[in-house]
Amino acid sequence: MAVKKMDHVGVMVSDLEDSLTFYQKVVGMELKDQFTIANGSRTLAFLGFNGTDETELELVYGGNPDLPSEGKVNHIAFLVDDIEEEFKRLQGLDIVFISDEIVTLPNGYRNFFVQGPDGEKVEFFLRQS
Repeated sequence: MAVKKMDHVGVMVSDLEDSLTFYQKVVGMELKDQFTIANGSRTLAFLGFNGTDETELELVYGGNPDLPSEGKVNHIAFLVDDIEEEFKRLQGLDIVFISDEIVTLPNGYRNFFVQGPDGEKVEFFLRQS
C-alpha cells in the first residue's frame, strides 16, 4: 500500500479573512499557500507550522452558504507515493469515486477524491514541485 501519512484536513469556513486571522494569530499557524479553484468560486488557504510539510489545515471558502454553527470538515487527505498507482488500486475496490480523474491543482499538486463509509470525502494527494 502506498499511503504514507495523513496530509491535511480541509475545513469549510464562512469568512476566509476571519478564519485566516484566527488560525494565524490565535493558533500561531503560517499561511503557506492560497489560490482559487472551480472558476474562482472557491478559495483554498493552506496553513502550517514552521515552514514544514507536516499535516496542514486547509481552509475552504465558497460553495456552501449553509454551514452549521459548529463548522464542517470538508475532507480528509492522505499523502501517497504514486497517485496513478493509488487511483488504479482503488478502482479495483468496491468504493464510490467522487473524482472521475486525477486533477492537477494550480500549485502542481495532484489529487482525487473517493467517498468514505459515512459519505465523507477522502482525498488521495501527491505533492509535486
